[in-house]
Amino acid sequence: MDFKLVDGEWRDASDINDGDGSFERAESTFREWVKDESGARFPPESGRYHLYIAHACPWCHRVMLLRSLLGLEDAISVSIAKPLMLKNGWEFDTNNEVDGSTPDHVLGKNYVYQIYQQADDSVTARATVPILWDKKTGTIVNNESADLMKMFNGVFRKLATKELPDLYPSELAGPTAKWNKRIYDTVNNGVYKCGFATKQPAYEKAFAELFETLDAIEQELGDSGFLFGDQITAADWRLFVTLLRFDLVYFGHFKCNKKRIVDYPKLWRYTRELFAQPGVREATRLDHIQQHYYGSHKSINPTGIVPVGPEVDWSL
Repeated sequence: MDFKLVDGEWRDASDINDGDGSFERAESTFREWVKDESGARFPPESGRYHLYIAHACPWCHRVMLLRSLLGLEDAISVSIAKPLMLKNGWEFDTNNEVDGSTPDHVLGKNYVYQIYQQADDSVTARATVPILWDKKTGTIVNNESADLMKMFNGVFRKLATKELPDLYPSELAGPTAKWNKRIYDTVNNGVYKCGFATKQPAYEKAFAELFETLDAIEQELGDSGFLFGDQITAADWRLFVTLLRFDLVYFGHFKCNKKRIVDYPKLWRYTRELFAQPGVREATRLDHIQQHYYGSHKSINPTGIVPVGPEVDWSL
């Protein structure tokens, strides 16, 4: 069963795979921008915007990382879905039953798909997170994590309480765009292409591309601290959220089992360096990550049993 909103109705729409068994990710639906200019529909204002996220989701994680790194917690409030995503999609913790999850503090909804219905009662979309909600106009501004990262790094900096170097330096625009595209296609989304493939050739193609890229990054890192030397950029955080989850879930659950990240000396050092940055642990819930993947994907793990391991030493 694969549920989504179709003309505003939450229903089964089992179309996750195309004819060759490859996983296809849907495009984000809401792509408005917060702009710091006269007459903007969505200007940057403290307390006006609300994030809907799930700690388990890597796309949410990278947005929450920037919120934490920039100190935007007081400026942008948040509601956090429970780890499991079942037939009703992401669910809010209405009764405060799960540590690290919350009720919907703004609209009082039970499920994320109801946020989409509130914004557009005839919408056709997957009810994904993250969502940036505008309390003033009562609608979704944007549900694309890459856009939200740029907004937090850009127009929301005037509301930040922490100093952070520009994560999108203009002098690195070309190289970062090139790496971002490859990393998204073959690593961020590549692990899902492995895990959700329904035919052997599709799985093997995604598997090969994933490890070709990991091998290339291992070589590219060399003696550098991060992808572009000693400067952390958005490309590093985009990669980090997948590397953090790799040995915990993707290696076994998504059959990405050629190598673990701990088997790559430079990538493993790199992952731990990023995890040690101030504010990162506070924006990370490893327990939610394991509970979500192993408990939600019944087509892959029908029993829903969550592994006790592996033991991972995150210390440097």
